[in-house]
Amino acid sequence: MHRPEFHFHGVPQNPLSPTKLIDPDMGQNQDHPHPRCLVVGNYCHDVLMKDDLVLAESLGGAASFISAVLDGFSIPCTFVSKVGSDFSYSVTHPPLVSPSSQTTLFHAHFSSRVQRHDRVLKRVRACDPIAPSDLPHRRFELGLAVGVAGEISPETLEGMLDICDTVFVDIQALIRVFDPADGTVNLVHVRDSGFHHLLPRIGFLKASSDEAPYVDVDEARRDCCVVVTNGKDGSTFYYKNAEQQILPFPTVQVDPTGAGDSFLGGLVSGLAHGLSVPDAALLGNFFGSLTVGQVGLPKFDSSLLQAVKDEVQRKKSHIFGPIKCINDGLVFAKPLDHEEFHAALVRANTPPHTFPIQEESQRELLCSPRVAEHHNCNGQPKTLPGNACEETIT
Repeated sequence: MHRPEFHFHGVPQNPLSPTKLIDPDMGQNQDHPHPRCLVVGNYCHDVLMKDDLVLAESLGGAASFISAVLDGFSIPCTFVSKVGSDFSYSVTHPPLVSPSSQTTLFHAHFSSRVQRHDRVLKRVRACDPIAPSDLPHRRFELGLAVGVAGEISPETLEGMLDICDTVFVDIQALIRVFDPADGTVNLVHVRDSGFHHLLPRIGFLKASSDEAPYVDVDEARRDCCVVVTNGKDGSTFYYKNAEQQILPFPTVQVDPTGAGDSFLGGLVSGLAHGLSVPDAALLGNFFGSLTVGQVGLPKFDSSLLQAVKDEVQRKKSHIFGPIKCINDGLVFAKPLDHEEFHAALVRANTPPHTFPIQEESQRELLCSPRVAEHHNCNGQPKTLPGNACEETIT
């Protein structure tokens, strides 16, 4: 796997041989015969509950949230996901069906008696893991390891590192463990996960602020770019001796499920279209903020997506012009118009791009959950005018 070369204020920092991390035009050619992005992680069925009453049921798994963003940017991808024969959702990227197991099922428990926005997540059942032999026998420019239920083994991640030029890893794929009694999700330090020896080969490592203590960030940043998502405080990038804080976006948090996945999808989409790392992270923050404002798998308005893509295209042309990337590496320093890009994304998400669950007429119902019906077979969640929690993110 090629090591990424980063630039801080235009100065190359990686002493290893320079290699282009991403072709900035990869997302533009929709007729490209070979997908350039490999996404590995199982689809799931998510059930959101509050005080033991079902709020909503939805297609879940990091792969589904990431797909919503990557497909919105027309980035050609191959997905490797496993489900059981009970899988009833219609998805753009069909999974592998395991006849011997059921689809992974998670229950996310919220409580009105706990004055915090966290959930208790339980893995009720798990589908078969993804084996190295399930990976395609070809190369990819990008790889995303986004397991959620322990389906990615060290051997499978190593297989991804062998066939992908640059691999993005969500730390939850490495450090989640599950209580044998009730499936409650817990975390172990990455040094005890069986994946620690692979960290020097990873390009980007994403962790939430709750997961970051389970990674030695100062150690990991020597070899890969570490990004920590901080909810209402945005995100922070660490690489070698550099650190960048990325602005958040205003939103009302209804359901935190999938926010980090949408962030990762936005980050990869931005880098694939030639943005600098800070601007790509800003795009990640933007899609994360859209996701927490909805219950379950988000639905991105087509006109909103087009407005965002137009801004990205303008930004790309303005920054890179004909040279595209400085010295064929990533630009880590914030461009001078970084805050203008933030403001442009805020403007893009103005009415009519508001989501029904945030309408004022429904706010009085936010704390009155009702039992949901079964999920739709088309993969869209059954949402209710009740929320798991409400937190303004600015």
